[in-house]
Amino acid sequence: MSTNLYIGLLLFTIIQGCGHKSNHQEREIHNKLTDGNNMILQEKETINPDGKILLTRFIPPEGFQRTELTENSFAGYLRRLPLKPHNSEVMLYNGRRKTNNGIYDAVVDLDIGTKDLHQCADAIMRLRAEYLWTKKQYDKIHFNFTNGFRCEYTEWIKGKRIVINGNTVSWKQIADSSNTYTDFWKYLEIVFSYAGTLSLEQELEPVSIDDIQIGDVFIQGGSPGHAVIVVDIAINSTTDKKIFLLAQSYMPAQEIQILKNPEDDTISPWYCTDFSDKLVTPEWVFNKNDLKRFEE
Repeated sequence: MSTNLYIGLLLFTIIQGCGHKSNHQEREIHNKLTDGNNMILQEKETINPDGKILLTRFIPPEGFQRTELTENSFAGYLRRLPLKPHNSEVMLYNGRRKTNNGIYDAVVDLDIGTKDLHQCADAIMRLRAEYLWTKKQYDKIHFNFTNGFRCEYTEWIKGKRIVINGNTVSWKQIADSSNTYTDFWKYLEIVFSYAGTLSLEQELEPVSIDDIQIGDVFIQGGSPGHAVIVVDIAINSTTDKKIFLLAQSYMPAQEIQILKNPEDDTISPWYCTDFSDKLVTPEWVFNKNDLKRFEE
């Protein structure tokens, strides 16, 4: 086979995949992206090193456009997550670094505290709760402990605190009413201590991969189990194929990271919904029926 024919067949094979990737260096496609209040002009690449939020750091492959959403929604909050500078390493709760062996492409710039609590399901509950807290939707902030106890933030605001006696959990009035961010974080640390993948999996509603939305969660409850959250989605208007970005924390407690796609370098860090029965992520393998959603 001649060299020219071989190269032609190789290029044809690549563009048939979900990523529809062509030679980026030969393309002169530019997008105007909003980064805070600043407008920047960026060449069409899957990663823009200068982007300071998820929206501007990660660009959909050619042929894909981000789905429309309401900016004040949970999806809008996730799409605008702040990111540490490009090539930053994930930090563990104890100040050590997590080696990046093909695991992540970005680090979310949110503090995780100094306790070994902010792990996989905890990070997802934190993102959900933090969004609701910023919107003052306090009555929607509640999570179940593994034993089924419903821990409501509205009770915490009143100054009530958790009392545990064996497997029995109850509220007790201890502090004055308060709703500072410090109070909120202490509430989250209690949730992190007594909830996890087992309880969160039971709280979430099953959803079809065809109906995937930003904020949905791939989760397998267990000891250990694992969970990752969908933080962005784009769609190809011609083929109707969807691609998505995933974020996770892990063990030990660590900063949230945007995952690479170990199965498809042509679109990484984006994932495509047309995977087979298994969704392979860098540190866990999920099934299609592991996709779930927070109840509104």
